[in-house]
Amino acid sequence: MQEPASPSPTLRLPVGLAFFCFVLIGINDGVNGVLLPSLSAFYNVGYAVLGLLFFVSSFGYFLSAMSSGLLTQRLGLRWILVLGATTFLLGILPFGLKVPFLLLFPARLVLGLSIGLLETGLNIYITTRPRSTLILNYLHAFYGVGALIGPATGTIILALQWGWNTVYLLMGGVDLLLLIGFGIFARPVQLSVLQEKPSTTENVLSATLKLPVVWLITFFLLVYVGVEVSLGNWAYSFLLASRHVGPFLAGWIVSGYWLGLTLGRFLLQNVSERLGIGTKGLVYICISAVGIGLLLIWLIPLEVMAVLALFLIGFSLGPIYPLTVAITPKLVPAHLGPSAIGVLVSVSIIGLAVFPWFAGVLAQFVGTWTLVPYSLGLTLVMLALWRALVGHAPDSSKL
Repeated sequence: MQEPASPSPTLRLPVGLAFFCFVLIGINDGVNGVLLPSLSAFYNVGYAVLGLLFFVSSFGYFLSAMSSGLLTQRLGLRWILVLGATTFLLGILPFGLKVPFLLLFPARLVLGLSIGLLETGLNIYITTRPRSTLILNYLHAFYGVGALIGPATGTIILALQWGWNTVYLLMGGVDLLLLIGFGIFARPVQLSVLQEKPSTTENVLSATLKLPVVWLITFFLLVYVGVEVSLGNWAYSFLLASRHVGPFLAGWIVSGYWLGLTLGRFLLQNVSERLGIGTKGLVYICISAVGIGLLLIWLIPLEVMAVLALFLIGFSLGPIYPLTVAITPKLVPAHLGPSAIGVLVSVSIIGLAVFPWFAGVLAQFVGTWTLVPYSLGLTLVMLALWRALVGHAPDSSKL
């Protein structure tokens, strides 16, 4: 029997290690909003310039999208994860060492590439497991745990005057533990479903990009990421400037947003299964609740309303991303599943750059108050894209 030309794209890995990795990714994303004012003051640059770092990160994600399918075929997920953890360390340390500002751009490029590889690899891995939808919700819930820890940790470190770079040094130490874990525990295994219709000549990326449903899912997640990260990164500055909340309290309010995101991913999928609500209906409900939360913040400018509404928004946003990733393998040919996930996870993260950057430009030249109507507009776009996805999916009953 002829041996396969490339390693199996699956592996045996403790699920807890995957959760731990997503905690780290969440810390990295969640702490950004708290540290942006410190970075702006230290390097003496405005928010519009700082926002360019998001663009560089997104280009790193884009590179991971172009390479993840091929790398998965050639190297296997074990080495994808090892490579991702290694490049994360290389990308985070320049921030911890306070290198000159221009050197932060290549660092963010490497960091974006690393997170793209880690997210893609672990999403592919979890989709191969039984009850993958539920486990994906848990996986991304642990991202929320990290995003919850991030603002709180950053706020405490700044209050203790330990220096903003201390946060990045701590993340580098955590990533080193993760790298050791991937090296020790990740082992490749065979899984026939992902090897269905193998081909040594087919360009899996090209075949994936020809599927209209892949682009619909990707654009939907691109806007979703724009809403989630714009609020996560700029809500702190919005609370300081437009609601006149103190820095310490503002940090904890942002943590409440990420707490809602985490609880939403832990709870809503289980509740929807018990009530018989499918993915299609649950996503509609969640998007509507996000819009309601944004309207409450906009129309009722009280601190207590900001606390409650940001929690509601996070809670409602929570399950949307993992639910979308979970249904992707059901909407494409099985052998294109890993490549499709790589494309939508990585390309959609362009939203991490474009939308938060534009939110920063609006904040600098118009005012931080623009964050709420801006996010509401993106939410309406997200609703329209979900309706298009439901209408054009090859089999909408799978949604």
